[in-house]
Amino acid sequence: MEFSIERAVADEFQALADVIHRVWDQMEKKDWFVEDNPENIREVLQNDNGMGYKAIVKDSGNIAGVFVVRFPGKQEDNLGRDIGLPKEELKKVAHMESIAILPEYRGNGLQYSLMQTAERDVRRRGYKYLMCTIHPDNVYSKNNAVRQGYEVVMTKEKYGGLIRDILLKKII
Repeated sequence: MEFSIERAVADEFQALADVIHRVWDQMEKKDWFVEDNPENIREVLQNDNGMGYKAIVKDSGNIAGVFVVRFPGKQEDNLGRDIGLPKEELKKVAHMESIAILPEYRGNGLQYSLMQTAERDVRRRGYKYLMCTIHPDNVYSKNNAVRQGYEVVMTKEKYGGLIRDILLKKII
């Protein structure tokens, strides 16, 4: 099976949200993943507060997976605040926010491909800190991020009391 990675446009926010919901709905351990809602994705894509990506099956055109990157700026939820980044550095933080691969397409390296494509775009925009949160027991996602140069820098409660590892990758 062959895939292409494409940037999502603003009016595709619902398609991205639908994939995220399908993945979340099928998860046994729902606290491992905080589902992004359609309104948040629309806001990110329409207001240039981030970028969306989709992995497309080349022969069918089906969406196999999606990824949302958000630029939190100086907002309170900027993960740079958790790790003590200086205020002037907060605008250089990109949240590698939500990634979801439909079960039937897992094992094709799509999480890796989506993250690498996003990283290239984020780097071109001048961001310096890539950050994400992962449930400490979600070994697959954590290993994928660590393999790409992310490091666990802290574990703490986020999202209303859920324990998360905070991961960081510095890029230049």
